[in-house]
Amino acid sequence: MDQPVIKRTFCRVCEPSCGLIATLEQGEIKSIMPDKDHPVTKGFACHKGLAVLDIHNDPDRLRWPLQKNGKTFERVSWATADATVGERLRALQARHGKNAIGIYSGNPLAFNSTAGPAISSFVGAIGSRRNFSSGTQDCANKFAASEAVFGSSTIHPVPDIPETDLLLILGANPRVSHMSFVSIADPIAELRAAKKRGARLIFVDPRQNESVTGLGELLQVKPDSDVYLLSAMLEHCFREALIDQAVIRAHGENVAALEAFVAQYPAERVAEVVGLAADEIRSLAADFAAAEKASVYMSTGVNMGRQGAVAYWLLYMLSLVTGNLGRTGGNRYANGFYPAAKAGATRGQPPRYQDSSFGKLRTVRGSLPGNLMADMILDDPDPIRGLIVISGNPLLSIGNSERMQAALEQLEFLVVIDIYPSATSEFADITLPATDMFERADINLAGLGLQHKPFVQFTEALVEPGFERKPEWEIMARLEQAYLNDATSDTALPDPFARLDHMLGASSTSISELSAARIPVKVLETAAPESLFESVIQTDTGLVDCCPDTMKDARLRCEAIFKSLSAEPTSQLKLISRRTNYMLNSWFHNVDQLKRPKHLDNPLYIHPSDAQSRQLQDGGMVKLFNEFGALTTRIAFDETLRPGVVAMTHGWGNKGRRMKTAAKYEGTNTNVLLPSGPDSFEPFSNQSFMTGIPVDLQDASS
Repeated sequence: MDQPVIKRTFCRVCEPSCGLIATLEQGEIKSIMPDKDHPVTKGFACHKGLAVLDIHNDPDRLRWPLQKNGKTFERVSWATADATVGERLRALQARHGKNAIGIYSGNPLAFNSTAGPAISSFVGAIGSRRNFSSGTQDCANKFAASEAVFGSSTIHPVPDIPETDLLLILGANPRVSHMSFVSIADPIAELRAAKKRGARLIFVDPRQNESVTGLGELLQVKPDSDVYLLSAMLEHCFREALIDQAVIRAHGENVAALEAFVAQYPAERVAEVVGLAADEIRSLAADFAAAEKASVYMSTGVNMGRQGAVAYWLLYMLSLVTGNLGRTGGNRYANGFYPAAKAGATRGQPPRYQDSSFGKLRTVRGSLPGNLMADMILDDPDPIRGLIVISGNPLLSIGNSERMQAALEQLEFLVVIDIYPSATSEFADITLPATDMFERADINLAGLGLQHKPFVQFTEALVEPGFERKPEWEIMARLEQAYLNDATSDTALPDPFARLDHMLGASSTSISELSAARIPVKVLETAAPESLFESVIQTDTGLVDCCPDTMKDARLRCEAIFKSLSAEPTSQLKLISRRTNYMLNSWFHNVDQLKRPKHLDNPLYIHPSDAQSRQLQDGGMVKLFNEFGALTTRIAFDETLRPGVVAMTHGWGNKGRRMKTAAKYEGTNTNVLLPSGPDSFEPFSNQSFMTGIPVDLQDASS
């Protein structure tokens, strides 16, 4: 009998890229364990990363190309599928123009180093400007704000947790999400160590989330109000002369304009909207400014509000004016194997806009607002008629799901590339099966510029792709050849690592060098904190733009939203998203081992006082509704919520019977309640409005 084979790889579920050890027998993966010898992640891996083995072995995964025939899906060859896609795309564009085709790229592609160049090449080949991505559902605000403030969409100074004395965390739950836009293997261990040596950890959240308990203090704010909290903190710092004048003189420009903007929002004015007493806000500002070393961090709980980019701008302004940006214990630039800051630099160019029937629309890292995709299919005078969805599930991930379904049904041609038969693929004409992370070679690109301890790792494919699956880069290359009518049997496919090998040269390494090492990891030297100002900032002046002119309209919109929030009735319920350790977007819906007794669905969590005032019982059925949609679900009492706030977990509600566990525990698609269309996203960043959504509810038990 063959002896077990041990191979090293890494997780591609989120930014940390935790090292893993795979045990193979007779060409099959028998187990996945944390890599205790990994020089950076040192034996940490979360249960979600380990659960990918269940996804790898899932019999419900797509196996071969499928073509829709009426209401059924029939197996076809790759040659037939490729030729069909090429012919249909050419025909649609011949009749309706280049922009008749749209592209949507999903979240897993952020953790897939070889897919991006192939998708970019395909987009260039077809010549369409209708490009969308899931980034406008969760993080486009950070790209847009960083570009405005630092001159590059990829500069995101991370909190120096091991050295900080005070860490302010807004809208994040590291125990569950492991900190997006920070690549750190075990954030809770780092936070626990910081607390043990005396650091203060202050969480700002409408809910006492799992990370707060035993770790830090909680400021329980109202949803979607963080912009005004940060403004008031800055206003207090300016008014009370808590500013590091030497730092702002050396590294900032347009500081007076920043001071004038935040002067509109003193603590006394914003207290009611934020949900904190004015004294609490002033004390927080004073404590942050007084700390010897303070740092800040925010995540999707703020990103997905109406002003995610404005909040991200103000977050770094708080760090800068208090002297904590670009220093030990504050927020520092995390380098990687390639100078990411230069890769995302604007090079002095203004934001890109394009004309549309919905007015001028910005593209953020090439993406239009995802919340306009349905409108561009249903209402545009020059509509999208064909759509290619790559590793995404827009029917469940974009707001106003009923409208998105109507859009998918109206398309003349839909291609879906995925590992699963998703809710979106139920409407596809052609479905193409992709590999999972164990079936493709990769490097850890996702943490570039975000790594707490920088390293680069290569992994070979642990096993050959099962059945007829292919990696996304190869699928896109084949479709490009088919579109160009160049898909002959002897046409060579591009080298998926050519661009990456060039990038690795910046760190004096290569794919071949990494793959030849016993542990295919190169640990990189950590950048000095001051390098942020010395060599990273990409603005024309080399200074941090403290009040970017490109955000002028966003600042005007800020005041309009404040007045709207001030006028809301005190009884208004607001819906937020609740993360859980037992779901990861819609693609973990079919993992049976994550369906624990208390996690078989996604109820509406509600504070007991809100339920009792409406004469609702724990476990009762309610109708939750607003102007965008309605759903019926059970409620669960949750005293960790701020009164007036309700919460549900997203990713549920897959339709169809081809994912058996997801069908058995269907749950509810919360995105039917989210807005879409021209007024449903932050115009400066294209970030969708997905949290703090006004809702009403009523008893549905009778």
